[in-house]
Amino acid sequence: MLTVYGDNRSGNCLKVKWLLDLSRIDYQWIETDVTSGVTRSAGFLALNPAGQTPTVVLDDGRPLAQSNALLLYFGEGGPFIPGDPYDRARMMEWLFWEQYSHEPYIAVVRFQRAIAGWRADRIEPRLIERGYVALGRMEQALAGRNWLVGETPTLADLSLVAYTRVAPEGDFDLTAYPNVVAWVARAEAAFGIS
Repeated sequence: MLTVYGDNRSGNCLKVKWLLDLSRIDYQWIETDVTSGVTRSAGFLALNPAGQTPTVVLDDGRPLAQSNALLLYFGEGGPFIPGDPYDRARMMEWLFWEQYSHEPYIAVVRFQRAIAGWRADRIEPRLIERGYVALGRMEQALAGRNWLVGETPTLADLSLVAYTRVAPEGDFDLTAYPNVVAWVARAEAAFGIS
């Protein structure tokens, strides 16, 4: 059976879990607390030398990691990957942007505040600044449209909603981003996220 090592507090892990659930793919979830050191154990590093979650072990025993790579793998042929080559490339553009220009700020600050329990004055100001830049980019992209790419939700929406929806846990104020707030509600409904 497919095995997923993931931490339920992680948007990167949850977006993979959500897609598997939506796709009705059977899997075993192994809760993996990234703060416990287990991802640095020899056993885990044998599966994923990067020591990160999510890590999946396929039915045939091959490991696969990186959340957006997993989305593409499990989403292949499904309704959340556009058939049009341009729209598919745009979806991937957002997936790459999410890991480079969104997750390192929104997710990191949220982790430091909500999970690690850091005081606000310990957070590096540049992380907050770049997080708001990312939210501004999304606000602009969602002006006059329901989804980031095309007319229906794609993996881009699934990937980005994972941490955007919990940005307030990192003290990001979303009130100045009404397009983002409305999109989060649409994406949660479309993907069955509660």
